[in-house]
Amino acid sequence: MLKNNNGVLPLKISGSIALIGPLADDNNDMIGPWSGAGDGEKAVSVIAGIKKLAGDQVTINYARGANILTDTGMISRLDQPVGTLTIDKRSSADMIDEAVKAANRSDVIVAVVGESAGMSGEAASRSNIGLPGDQEDLLKALKATGKPMVVVLMNGRPLTLTWENDNADAILETWFAGTEAGNAIADILFGAYNPSAKITATFPQNVGQIPLYYAHKNTGRPYVGDFRERYKSRYLDVSNDPLYPFGYGLSYTTFSYGDVMLSSNNIKPGQLLHVTTKVTNTGKYDGEEVVQLYTRQMVGSVTRPVEELKNFKKIFLKAGESQDVSFIISSNDLRFYDVNMKYTYEPGDFKVFVGGNSRDVKEADFKLTK
Repeated sequence: MLKNNNGVLPLKISGSIALIGPLADDNNDMIGPWSGAGDGEKAVSVIAGIKKLAGDQVTINYARGANILTDTGMISRLDQPVGTLTIDKRSSADMIDEAVKAANRSDVIVAVVGESAGMSGEAASRSNIGLPGDQEDLLKALKATGKPMVVVLMNGRPLTLTWENDNADAILETWFAGTEAGNAIADILFGAYNPSAKITATFPQNVGQIPLYYAHKNTGRPYVGDFRERYKSRYLDVSNDPLYPFGYGLSYTTFSYGDVMLSSNNIKPGQLLHVTTKVTNTGKYDGEEVVQLYTRQMVGSVTRPVEELKNFKKIFLKAGESQDVSFIISSNDLRFYDVNMKYTYEPGDFKVFVGGNSRDVKEADFKLTK
């Protein structure tokens, strides 16, 4: 889950939902490009999953709203069997108008948008990684209704979602979740399962930031967040920050992290460093959290990344419960390939970071000595 303002999710099993989007009643695309012998006819769509979970307790007002793609040239180049990409022949205006009418007679909007299966996989790169076709226009029209809007994404790559992040009330990233996708998505939407997943790729604010990844090398002119600073490694039109950092993901509950405690501030090769922090479930729901540990070597014979993921643990905490989470770092965890391509470690200053993603971390310092 990438966003959840004001507790819009989980949804109540009552009232009415405007279920809108080209992927809301789609069986083929949700199984993705690497499905092998996957059979789309056996897949559970989002609308089917919601109907199975909510039954007749929720009124579903469905509208397609848009096609996944409007570019006929791109459609012809997709690595996708003919007939598996559904194209509605109505005009974009007619489909959006139908969707807005469905939204106006509903309590909440669930918009299922994204890519087709054939837009990912081998030889399927895109130079523009926003929502394709008229899907963003659809979302803007739905936003104008004033109804709470949940965006459910199906896609095979990180997308540029700046408008969606600024305007949707909640965003759920489902990727191409396979044949049981509809049931799994319904469980998340209605709170039968509390989400705990973390993204394994960085989401940029716009395509001009790419390549963008958490383990980048340091620069001699680091940008520290002040646009007034000149001659720094920064953009003029956007911050250096990603939209969603590596390791990011929300839950229906919240977690707080205590200070990072080290068993020692110095270790020698062969010795172990114990890293401990207290994690507390500060919300109202029981939930799982993926606690992540990163390190940084401050100086090396070759340039070193600003962060490297070294370990993670998934823990379950009841609402209000705390747990001490411990990791072990050895000199072997600090090895890298030097200029001679020797896999080794080098004595020096290090930082260790612990948190719920690569950005929001607590840190401590230690030394690896000879």
